[in-house]
Amino acid sequence: MEQNQQAPSFGIEKLYVKDLSVEVPNAPTIFLEREAPQVDIQLNTQGTHLGDGVFDVVLTVTVTAKLGEKTVFLVEVGQAGIFRMVNVPEHEVEPLLAVACPNILQPYAREAISDATVRAGFAPVLLQPINFEALYLARLQEQAAAQGQQPHEVPIQ
Repeated sequence: MEQNQQAPSFGIEKLYVKDLSVEVPNAPTIFLEREAPQVDIQLNTQGTHLGDGVFDVVLTVTVTAKLGEKTVFLVEVGQAGIFRMVNVPEHEVEPLLAVACPNILQPYAREAISDATVRAGFAPVLLQPINFEALYLARLQEQAAAQGQQPHEVPIQ
């Protein structure tokens, strides 16, 4: 019984939209355009330790659609979650925050982006699956290269 109390656990406390914005700066004339806009998608993740094994993780997705220099629309969502980690070894916390948490948040961010673009009067933007593990490993390699270390030596932030 005591062994179960010591087992690592990871759970979701709360999922919520921390920030949501929609801009259509060139409305209503932009709706008369017939060309398909160029769509750019930017991702950012941020984790904050709230104390006692509780973390707030925010996945920010920014979608910008342009026709030449003219912005068609800009949608940004900050999809967040509060996660609890109990008895998780320290070296496993950062990968959970950088990979597992964003994987949980991504479908909610996808839905918010799609809904916001439709409400703004455009076709839905559907985020493709994102390989957060590959992004995390690439970031570790960049940090290691910048510090002249091997990737396995990168300190946990």
